[in-house]
Amino acid sequence: MSASPVPSYGCINVFWDDGMLSHDTGSGVFYSGVKPTFLDVLEKHPENSDRVKNMVSILKRGPISSYLSWHSGRSALLPELLSFHTQEYVNKLIEADRDGGREICYATFLNPGSWDAALLAAGTTLSAMKHILDGHGRIAYALVRPPGHHAQPTQADGFCFLNNAGLAVKLALDSGCSKVAVIDIDVHHGNGTAEGFYRSSDALTISLHMNHGPWGPSHPQNGTVDELGEDKGFGYNLNIPLPNGTGNKGYEHAMIELVVPAIEKFKPDMIVLVIGQDSSAFDPNGRQCLTMDGYREIGQIIRGLADKHCDGRLLIVQEGGYHVTYSAYCLHATLEGVLNLPLPLLSDPIAYYPEDEAFAVKVIESIKRYHRETVPFLKEP
Repeated sequence: MSASPVPSYGCINVFWDDGMLSHDTGSGVFYSGVKPTFLDVLEKHPENSDRVKNMVSILKRGPISSYLSWHSGRSALLPELLSFHTQEYVNKLIEADRDGGREICYATFLNPGSWDAALLAAGTTLSAMKHILDGHGRIAYALVRPPGHHAQPTQADGFCFLNNAGLAVKLALDSGCSKVAVIDIDVHHGNGTAEGFYRSSDALTISLHMNHGPWGPSHPQNGTVDELGEDKGFGYNLNIPLPNGTGNKGYEHAMIELVVPAIEKFKPDMIVLVIGQDSSAFDPNGRQCLTMDGYREIGQIIRGLADKHCDGRLLIVQEGGYHVTYSAYCLHATLEGVLNLPLPLLSDPIAYYPEDEAFAVKVIESIKRYHRETVPFLKEP
């Protein structure tokens, strides 16, 4: 059911389907799946349905609800997956589902119901993008799980099976967009999306993440500044590894000094904002220190870029965010920023976090110099 938007701030079209809750990631020691007999109390895998239930409820019953219009999702068709993923990899996932599920790679569990949820996440994201492409709305948010930005064309990784954002970018490019920019603020490197467009000059992939490096066979990418793309894609993959503990001021500096100039030079006709609330100060799976104020500021900056370069066209795709309650608040703040509301509709319940941004600023300035010296389209004239 659609709510009436406030005309001066626009409307965000939210795409969601309850079927994505059927992805059961199990329990154990955090995300490991290990269940030692000497522990009386185990915890849910961090990528569990509770986190997303709260995201849905804060948007439906919270003060931002009047600015949102809700739309049903759908399952992706198997041929649609092949724009980003290989047939061999898709067959591997189908076979795992038919066999009753298994751990596809470390901490990434495909259980009964998971494949259906993954298809729903992919199809719902494609529907959100098509809503924009068909001119039905300028801003859409794909509220989806399982997440996708670690999924590579041939490889699952980091709780991700299908690259929802990557599929949406491919759809946009195949539908007449000449350039699409991806801005990923999840705390982890968006390696899957980067891999999918590593040799392409029509998609600019930007990832702001904690400096975690590779984490095994499923995630060989370093996420470092020298991973710039290859062939005609050289310079169109920009990694921004931020030091652990970077907070609101550090992220704002990175956005203004690195992201905004890159978008200004690239001039996309569509922006895809990949969001994860695991960059928050209280997330159990990240080591950064954003609060609601920081997410709100990022949302405002992205909205300004979309309005300036893309006629306001902006797709937002959900990724991580594992604090069951605070992630919902940070999502709310991000969308407040995207709407460019004059005042916050919700106060931050836990946010005070001291920040010394000096080291982050030093790192960001170093990356800025490297980009100007190395990336062809960013070099000073």
